[in-house]
Amino acid sequence: MRHLGFLFAVSALACSAPALAGGSAVTGVEASKTASALTLERVFASPSLNGPAPRGVRLSPDGRYVTQLKNRAEDRERYDLWGFDRQKGEWRMLVDSAKLSSGRSLSEAEKMQRERARIGDLKGIVSYSWAADSKSVLVPLDGELLLVGLDGAVTKIAGAGIAGGGADALNPRLSPKGSSISFVRDRRLYVAPLKGEARAVTPAEASETVHWGEAEFVAQEEMARMAGSWWSPDDKLIAVERFDEVKVGIVTRAAIGATGTKTFDQRYPVAGTPNAEVSLFIVRPEGGDPVKVDLGADPDIYLARVDWAPDSKTLYVQRENREQTRLDMLAVDPATGKAKVLFTEQARAKSWVNLSDNYRFLKDGSLIWWSERDGFGHLYHFQNGAWTQLTRGRWMVTSLDGVDEKSGKLTFTATKDDVLAHQVYALDYTRPATPERLTEQGFMNAASMDRSGQTLVVTRSAQNQPSQTYLADAKGKRVAWVEENRLDAAHPYAPYLAAHRAPSFGTILAEDGAELHWKMITPVMEPGKRYPVFFEHYGGPHSQTVTKGWTGTLAQAIVAKGYIYFQIDNRGSANRGVDYESQIWRAMGTVEVADQRAGAAYLKSLPFVDPKKIATYGWSYGGYMTLKMLEADQGLYAAGISGAPVTKWELYDTHYTERYMGDPRKVPEAYKASDALEKAGKISDPLLLIHGLSDDNVVFENSSALIAKLQNEARPFEMMLYPGHTHRVGGPKVSVHVWNTIFAFLARHGVTPP
Repeated sequence: MRHLGFLFAVSALACSAPALAGGSAVTGVEASKTASALTLERVFASPSLNGPAPRGVRLSPDGRYVTQLKNRAEDRERYDLWGFDRQKGEWRMLVDSAKLSSGRSLSEAEKMQRERARIGDLKGIVSYSWAADSKSVLVPLDGELLLVGLDGAVTKIAGAGIAGGGADALNPRLSPKGSSISFVRDRRLYVAPLKGEARAVTPAEASETVHWGEAEFVAQEEMARMAGSWWSPDDKLIAVERFDEVKVGIVTRAAIGATGTKTFDQRYPVAGTPNAEVSLFIVRPEGGDPVKVDLGADPDIYLARVDWAPDSKTLYVQRENREQTRLDMLAVDPATGKAKVLFTEQARAKSWVNLSDNYRFLKDGSLIWWSERDGFGHLYHFQNGAWTQLTRGRWMVTSLDGVDEKSGKLTFTATKDDVLAHQVYALDYTRPATPERLTEQGFMNAASMDRSGQTLVVTRSAQNQPSQTYLADAKGKRVAWVEENRLDAAHPYAPYLAAHRAPSFGTILAEDGAELHWKMITPVMEPGKRYPVFFEHYGGPHSQTVTKGWTGTLAQAIVAKGYIYFQIDNRGSANRGVDYESQIWRAMGTVEVADQRAGAAYLKSLPFVDPKKIATYGWSYGGYMTLKMLEADQGLYAAGISGAPVTKWELYDTHYTERYMGDPRKVPEAYKASDALEKAGKISDPLLLIHGLSDDNVVFENSSALIAKLQNEARPFEMMLYPGHTHRVGGPKVSVHVWNTIFAFLARHGVTPP
């Protein structure tokens, strides 16, 4: 359930807070007269009102080209590969997805992987990787693997996809030196030289529950680990995961479509049941007997991360215990598979260890490492068995962006100056001192760097600016725009600028005195009148919804209808430290509900808010929150919309659920208190339930159980179900239907503007 609440395909609410500099270009009633009316139909049409949305911005290995996946103006969900030649100063399309597409439907396996990666709604090219010589790019497209040269030449990789006579190629990887390509087909790992036939390098196994070279379900869904194979830097070895799902329970998932129903027996490890048995091997690209890695005596562990040392002489494996309170870094001899514990991360009391990708193994054998051991996420240097803390304070490092080993410089993103506007900083890790800020305040920033730590790729947005991406040098100086996305007269949002409403921000205090940050966008209001509130929430861990970035245009369309748009980050949210986040430990649906209640109480105190017209909305964890909020505080909310809710935590997966709630076999009382079914009969306020009938994440059984409970309790409610849709219910027309359904529901129950 990584950021599960923002999987709703109408994800304009997923970014964060916005408006134009200094507020609207025109304010008050004047604005409504001069600006075009922002409709739901236009919000979800093409081109996107947020402007171009590049993905996967990267530098070629030689630094000459900047590449990105760019969506089309006429089809916002289709992406092509574009490249910028830094010598010539020009952009051109490198790969046209429509011209090279076979038009074949994706395999079920690839569809599910895309769902795990949160890109299930995208078309065309969704990933790519550069060859080591910077002359070609590996592009997976419609189950085929294509090597596309900068000269336009296209080579299909022999033995991959339908051309190889088997299933689609999954998880393609170019070897670091560019000698070969690896991929998974029919549950085995294959290696193909750039010119030559692919060959299997892992054994054939009769059992269909055994997979090589793939990440198991919970690794993809909850650990942000999509890889199941890892090339050594010298191209001589590959670490390969093997997992067996034979003990994992089967959920018969009905994918109910508009014209028929398919059933899938999905291996889904619900909380308190066996996980897949995971092991790790080292193979050679030319084949041979695999070497098994010693992962320890306890088989019930998680394979969290796998990395090679820069010299290829050591394999580093992060091993996590089932309780997720201990994370061991193993150093493995690739010749024998023998392992030793290099160090251990231990959770603080009544908490857990958060996994991270914010680390880097250095050429001198040391390690830059992210840890929450002092209560906040900070960077450390591990060298010769000793630790040096590099950053410190009551703020969080949110990502390690780059390392320049020659100069001893780290670049990272953090909340040091403002938890609502993350900035990029630099620090000398050989002589750690106060970090130097590299980005402009007032923007919400995210960044990445080339491997040498010389060139920054910064993506930012602000209250006055939708997402922009630029290149900068190591000191943060902008050298070129990747996508300026200027809000000028030609921008798709230009007709609506005059009516754009600026957000306001503030804090209230939780019961324990913790600060709760809120964001509010108000419509044009007339003196003396009171307005309804669209109270959107997520509420789950690993998420921050209130920031000073660009919100997107759906919130503006809601405000244009005459609603106040409001969000508040409750305790349990991300980027505030361990104590703040871990208050949901074995207590989901408690402090989050109390903090949202405090938000509602604050709203009711405002003279321009209609206290009888506060409607609450959430998706996924947010849908769960809607139910818990209506159960806890009857009459506080005028109505509630619950999208794809978890209603019983025993129905959700092991890694996510047990991290926060423990094992239901050991703490059943915690699960009973936290589920949304036990007290569903207390819901007396109007409720709209929405769910996709092919949801493989929060399976529909969550909603069917709720439906039965409410019916058996004779509680009235409304629902809208979407055939063929997964956890993301959306599309140019379907999204309009969803939101028209929501506002029609609110109108039926009198939650309307004055």
